[in-house]
This record gives sequence, C-alpha cells and structure tokens, in this order.
Amino acid sequence: MELQEIIELKAELQQLVTSEQAWHYGIIPKTVTPEAIGFYVDTKQYHPSLISELEMLYAKKIILVETSTEVIRKALGKYYRKGTSKSKNNTQRVNFNSGDFLTDLIVEANSINCSDIHLEPYEDKSRVRLRLDGKLLERYVIDKEEYPALVNKIKIKANLDIAEKRLPQDGRIFFQSSGNQFDIRVSVLPTLHGEKIVLRLLSKDATNIELSELGFTPFQLSSFLEGIKNPHGIVLVSGPTGSGKTTTLYATLKILNKEETNVLTIEDPIEYTLPGINQVQLKESIGLTFASALRTFLRQDPDIIMLGEIRDSETAQMAIRASLTGHLVLSTIHTNSAWGIISRLLDMGIPSFLLASTLNMVVAQRLVRVLCPKCKSEHPFDPSLLPAEYKAPVNVTSHFTAAGCESCYYTGYKGRKAVYEVVTMEPALIEAIRAEKQDVNSILTEKGFDTLADSAYHIFANGETTMEEIYPILKSKSGE
Repeated sequence: MELQEIIELKAELQQLVTSEQAWHYGIIPKTVTPEAIGFYVDTKQYHPSLISELEMLYAKKIILVETSTEVIRKALGKYYRKGTSKSKNNTQRVNFNSGDFLTDLIVEANSINCSDIHLEPYEDKSRVRLRLDGKLLERYVIDKEEYPALVNKIKIKANLDIAEKRLPQDGRIFFQSSGNQFDIRVSVLPTLHGEKIVLRLLSKDATNIELSELGFTPFQLSSFLEGIKNPHGIVLVSGPTGSGKTTTLYATLKILNKEETNVLTIEDPIEYTLPGINQVQLKESIGLTFASALRTFLRQDPDIIMLGEIRDSETAQMAIRASLTGHLVLSTIHTNSAWGIISRLLDMGIPSFLLASTLNMVVAQRLVRVLCPKCKSEHPFDPSLLPAEYKAPVNVTSHFTAAGCESCYYTGYKGRKAVYEVVTMEPALIEAIRAEKQDVNSILTEKGFDTLADSAYHIFANGETTMEEIYPILKSKSGE
C-alpha cells in the first residue's frame, strides 16, 4: 500500500493511458520498460483478472501496486481531467504529426482556459507545456524525429517560411473548430536543438468582462471610475507581462464605449474584441508603429484612444500631445509601482509640468491565484512567514493553504484575481509631480491609497489566497 499523499506523474508516463482507461480501471502509470508497465491501482478496484485484462490491452507484462482510493482519486483528478480532451497515448500509438493532434491540443488548451502553448525541442525529445493560471504544466512528450513535421504544420497555418530555421518568425493563425473561433499569435524562436514555438491563444471576448469583478476594492473602484470620467487626459496602467493590464483597459473601454464616442485602439496583439471599437493591429515591419498610428488617429476625430503600450519616448510624447488636444488616452507601461510611472515618463524626457497637467490616474497591478473554495484548509498563522521588511496593516491569526480536490484538479487554486494600486491625481500629488518628488508615500497614506503590497495582504487576510502567492508582492513593498 502506497503511503504518499499524491503521485507525481511525468508526461511520458501520463501518455501511456487515456483518461477513460485511467478512470475505468482506477490506474496511474508508475514505471515503464520495454518488457513491462507498472501501475498504481485503486485497492477497491483491484481484482485478480485485472492483470490479464491490462496485459491484453497493452501487450506487456503488467505490475500492479495497490494504493488507497484517496491517493488514486487525487492523481486522476490532477492528471486525467474529466470534461477536457482525451489524454493521448504514447508516441508509438499516436501520430503527433497528424492535423488532429494540433487541433486537439489547441481545443484542449482553450477549453481549460490556457493562455499559451509551449512546444520545446531538446536533445533527445520534445515536450508540450500549457500555461494555466500563470503556471506552466507539462502535458505531452513528442519523439524528436516527429517534432520538425509538427513545426512545419504550424508554420504553414501561420503563413511563415518553413525553409527559414535560423531567424525568429512571428505569425498568426485564425482557428476554427468545433464551434470555436479565435486568433492565435505564433512566435518561432531558433534554439540549440531546434525551433521553440509559443502559441498565444487570443480567444477572449471583452463583452463578458466586468470592471467590478476584476479585483478592485470598493474604494479603488470608485477612485478608478472617477479617474476615467475626464473627457481628456491620460490613464496609465503598469505591471509585468501577463499581469492583466489589457483586461483592465478593455473592461474600462466597455464602460466608455458609447454610441456617441469614437474609440480607436492600436495593439500588439489584439487580445480582445469589442463591438463598436475600431481596433488596429501593430505592424512594425511596414512602419505601422504605436507612434505612427497615433499620428493618424488624431486625424480620425477620436474621443478615446487606447495604446497597447508606451515603449519609447516618441510614443510617450505623442500620447501627451493627444491628451493636450482634448482626447482621453489609455495605455500601459512597464514599471513596478503606480508612482514609478511618473519616474519612467520623466526618464523618457516628458517635462514634469506636462505630466502634472495631463495625468488623470496611474494604476499598478499584479495577478494572484485564488484558492479553491471547496478544499482550502485553515491553519494558525505565524507572523514570521511575512517578509522582515513588511509591516502588516492588520493582524492575522489564521490563514488558508491550498489543499486540492477534484473541483480544482488538485491544484488547490481556481482562477486568478487582480491586485491593484490606484492613484488618482490629487492637488498634493500634482504638486509633487511638478517638483519631481520621488517619495510620496506619506501623501498616498494620508489620502487612503493602498499600495500593491497592502492590497495583496488584504486578499490574503480575507482567506482568498495563500502567503506563497502574495509573498513576492510583499517582498517588493510598494514596488520601489
């Protein structure tokens, strides 16, 4: 009888069994050799004839290790999810070069809300990983000989050059299958052992996004809504790649999108679609940059402009000019905190008096995974778990940790939530910008603006997430 709490299963072993076979027989692959396969088996489903039945199915000697029902159920829930595409057999039984594999892979990734598919070649094998809730999960292993043909299939669908294997390439696939329709951004990167491909699934419809459901506290939400009421000025959202900045901006556009307003966006890539908004895809290869598109936008009689990102001083200056001429400009920028946006724009050469007169609001955000409500477990909290430099705003006597159940596929988490730092431009802050003052923490505290760290801590204190999820945010304090 196995005493371990959960079985760790590599992708090579996972592919030996389909989801239906695993659940039907109550088995989890343990070992494999050319002559035999070892399985963990649910002790309640074990019977003497099971070995002969599995030997007939797999044409190999079968070794069974009886394991508790609880351990088997956890592994089944984690590695053989019900309601998704079937798990594939090993590479000897499945033709990974078939169009079906690529289609099934994309459909599976989309059905469990994965954001990216990674196809990676190594010296003796290749693997497929899926990004789910911000974490990469190894899903398939492919024979090295079969990998190049799969790469070519993706390149052909993305209209890329299959003969070019030395330079990076970028393309796009419009995917249609089983009622699914969405765009996929394709990035090909030459590596030591072949070409690594990342497929970004752009399958999001912005009509279902609600600003109130993203993670704002009531005070932050009211401050944010107040900040976007101005008919002109700039609203900037900062955060690392994959922190949900575009989602926040599109939830904002959904509110601002009226019949009487002309809304234009320039993006790379277009991640959401929203009826009534004029969206432009960036194409730097032909000169369609953020700055050049913005110049044209100003001749298109816009009311609201969204720039996918402010990357350089030219784009920043154009955004300032657009806001000065009576337009509301929304954009993103890469900084660690909301007030860090000011420093970044000053470094780009924007005069402080222009920033003071055009900025409506600066926002910073991160994403944290939310605990599964069905299985999270409560424990006493030890304050020593907090970073030494972080001073908690409230004391916590107990906290929740991730457990794992069938509902969350034994990850312990279910979905993600945004953590915000929202700073609207108060008179004292406007004066601080004019004076190029870096330390405004006392003003932010006086006005009741929560830092990123404090917002994350409140979510933890409410029992919605774990210390492991928020620790990096607490460690960086207010993102200085």
